[in-house]
Amino acid sequence: MKRKLLVVLFTILVILQGKAQSGTLKIKVSDENNLNLPGALIKLQNTNLSFVTDTRGEAILVKIPNKEYTISITYIGYKTNISKVVISNNLQELSYKLEAGSNDLKNVIVIGDRLKGQAKALNQQKNGTNITNIISADQIGRFPDANLGDALKRIPGVTMQNDQGEARDIIIRGLAPQLNSVTINGDRIPSAEGDNRRVQMDLIPSDMIQTVEVSKTISAEMEPDAIGGSVNLVTRSAPNKFRLSGTTSLGYNAVRGGQLANAAIVVGGRLFNKKLGIIFSGNINDNVYGSDNVEAVWSQTAKGVAYVSQHDIRVYDVRRIRRSGQLTLDYKINKNNSITINGMYNWRDDWENRYRFRMRDITPVLNTTGDITGFRGRARVETKAGINNDRVRSTRLEEQKVRLASIKGEHIIAKTIVFNWSSSYSKASEFRPNERYMDFQNSITNVNMDIADPEKPHVTFAAPTTLTGFAFRRLWELNGLTEETEWNNKWNFKMPINLVKDRKSELKFGGRFSRKTKDRNNIYTQYNRTAASSAGLANLGVVGTLDQSNQKYLAGKKYAAGIFVQPGFIGDLNLGNTSNFTAQDRPEEYLSGNYNANEEIWSAYGSINHQFNDKLSVNIGIRFENTYLKYQGNVLNNNLAAQKINNNPPAFKNVLPSIIFKYNAPNDIVLRAAYTTTFARPAFFDLVPYLIINPSDKEIRSGNSNLRPTVSNNFDFMFEKYFKSVGIISGGLFYKRLDNFFYTLRDNAFTASKFAAELPNVANPVPAGENWIYSKPFNGDVMQLFGYEIAIQRQLDFLPGAWKGLGVYFNYTYTKSTGDIFTPTGIKREGLSLPGTAPHMLNASLSWESKRFLARVALNYTHSYLDEIGNNSFEDRFYDKQLFVDFNTSYAIKPKLRWFFEMTNITNQPLRYFQGTSNRTMQVEYYRERWNTGLKFDLF
Repeated sequence: MKRKLLVVLFTILVILQGKAQSGTLKIKVSDENNLNLPGALIKLQNTNLSFVTDTRGEAILVKIPNKEYTISITYIGYKTNISKVVISNNLQELSYKLEAGSNDLKNVIVIGDRLKGQAKALNQQKNGTNITNIISADQIGRFPDANLGDALKRIPGVTMQNDQGEARDIIIRGLAPQLNSVTINGDRIPSAEGDNRRVQMDLIPSDMIQTVEVSKTISAEMEPDAIGGSVNLVTRSAPNKFRLSGTTSLGYNAVRGGQLANAAIVVGGRLFNKKLGIIFSGNINDNVYGSDNVEAVWSQTAKGVAYVSQHDIRVYDVRRIRRSGQLTLDYKINKNNSITINGMYNWRDDWENRYRFRMRDITPVLNTTGDITGFRGRARVETKAGINNDRVRSTRLEEQKVRLASIKGEHIIAKTIVFNWSSSYSKASEFRPNERYMDFQNSITNVNMDIADPEKPHVTFAAPTTLTGFAFRRLWELNGLTEETEWNNKWNFKMPINLVKDRKSELKFGGRFSRKTKDRNNIYTQYNRTAASSAGLANLGVVGTLDQSNQKYLAGKKYAAGIFVQPGFIGDLNLGNTSNFTAQDRPEEYLSGNYNANEEIWSAYGSINHQFNDKLSVNIGIRFENTYLKYQGNVLNNNLAAQKINNNPPAFKNVLPSIIFKYNAPNDIVLRAAYTTTFARPAFFDLVPYLIINPSDKEIRSGNSNLRPTVSNNFDFMFEKYFKSVGIISGGLFYKRLDNFFYTLRDNAFTASKFAAELPNVANPVPAGENWIYSKPFNGDVMQLFGYEIAIQRQLDFLPGAWKGLGVYFNYTYTKSTGDIFTPTGIKREGLSLPGTAPHMLNASLSWESKRFLARVALNYTHSYLDEIGNNSFEDRFYDKQLFVDFNTSYAIKPKLRWFFEMTNITNQPLRYFQGTSNRTMQVEYYRERWNTGLKFDLF
């Protein structure tokens, strides 16, 4: 019945809209070089009608009353174009070219190539509805950013979490990655990682993207699972004429003395009388590097004295190759209909060897009064490697792929309705073949602990030891595959309506259906020695070894990793030789981490955008989201037999209203105010009824089938002042109330008795007298978050002489959150901040540019923040502050050929976590600086 009513309503709207004597305009705006100009403001003078071009530089003006109009097209940094057009009862297509500069004789502005990218971004930001920050491909190219993650951290209110020295997970307005969303051309893309929804930004090279849109308020037509914000990556669209451009570079990673090579190409144009547009972009990046890492787990005695209960010295050697390709075809069927096909393929291979020296099971020796008199512990050395073949190369190979294919259509119906639709299929996978680990153990008793400086904790042998003292302990192989697929379908309608006479109003409505599946299948096999191979693997003294001690170890000279078995020795072992090895399946090590998840989303929305006058407009909308879930996990019973557990929770149903005001004040000032509602679904794996037991690390992780979505009520206000010389000053306030917020509780003193109470029907792996680490996700009650942001971006062209070349870029975001949680034991912890929420974020850069030369120094700072909540403040884990300083310069050898040089991470900023207090290091990992130099060309 509801469907029939919708059909009738739609038919009536078509009939009513079609009666008017009106026409339709399709306008395309480009610059003097035939490059599209998105965000151009088109006004029909002496009316209340205005329109904004999309990312292709196009705008469709429907239901324009038949008569003659004067059209003005304005664009920051470009001369205003004014022309006349007669609207008749048909569809007309018009093209306009804008000239860079100004037609204001009192304020002559010259805009060159260096500012055109910035102008495109600011025009889209100014003329859009939402509170948005936008950067273009030209702007990205001005910074030394190889991947999108590094480029995104330049945006106001945005910072990144790093992995192996590269920006990977996005934080918007201080909110954790799981509270933000990432789309490509408006379509969700899956995650290649096994336990979350996060999109790996270091998978996508910056050369493939035309525009990055970061929306901090979400209107009804947008997908609402974006509490912090939504990042939309817009791929390159076909140019209006043939274009060939590219980049080639070579670099050096100081941490391992490794190479960095990059090559990218973009080629495109239009064929068949400009009906068919084609653009292809490709990129390959080869990076040889690594890191030096120290980790510690802190515990305390009954008297509250802190000590290290586990200590690691790690050495990583890494080679990472990224290959990416993107092809877009758009075909103009006729004036009313067009279709676009897009395909993207991203493939990253990550070869890694890890050498880990671990002091474990460290316990204090106490006297009769409970004071520490010494420490006991054991030592293990472990090498992470893989089978030795042409693909795996005696390393841990992590192969990540993301593929996306989409088809989209845009149609003008009855001259008054713009209908667009899309269907996309995407798949992400992570494949880890023949991953091998071998470790040796020394059952020493007495150890020395140096924690006089808790920022640099160190645990060593109390007495000398030999290689033969490290006996063979274990050899195992992991084969893992994680896959996530998503099928997305969207339908959107847009039409003018007459709410108030002579006032522009526009109705939008539409829907979405998506289906997502995720599977993780790991197999863990232990290989036991036979009598024939026992002697050859008896201890570390009889196998092939290498020394990973290094006087230049970045965490400090006192850390000596020591002797390890060679990766090649492990890779060459024939584990299929039954005379030397017997294979033993170890389901308790992997089966609980395997799962299957299915998710379906049905949504519908409606919104009205009403223009009160030429200055004030409002967008009112509502969205309905229904999420249907089905999960299957595995739990091992006391007999180590697998038991499949199904979880079919009630559907997540959300009603999400929004209202957004925009006021265009005089002097290029824009004011925005908004109330919106957004939410975040729990991470896939968190809902699975899983239990992962990792005896090697003495860690246990558990799922929580009772998790509910986090829902946020958001209030925003933003002031923006735009400059004709291409710049902006902005400031804004925001407040969020989060209900059912997510957090992970971490217990560093999880004992056998706690395990028996928490999971009475599962085999207890915790030995008596040992403390393990246990973590589990929960929903909190209410978290309140307040913040503000300020930004300035301007070329100082009002200064005299050479000083005109100076440019400044600065933004700062402050976020404060507070809420309460209850631990499983019923203890209330008050006034905690939201995990993953950075209170201070700052970006700054100073540049100098001339017609041919550019030099820029850039700074990115993020304050420390709570990462995981413990049972008490001693166990809380924090992500430490980070300060990155980068430098880049370039010189235009010819107008179409530019040389560049880049240096990143000049400060040798480590990744660091601390426990409880800032001086108590949990992890610190160093990467050193990186240099890169090359050529950028744009031949046509």
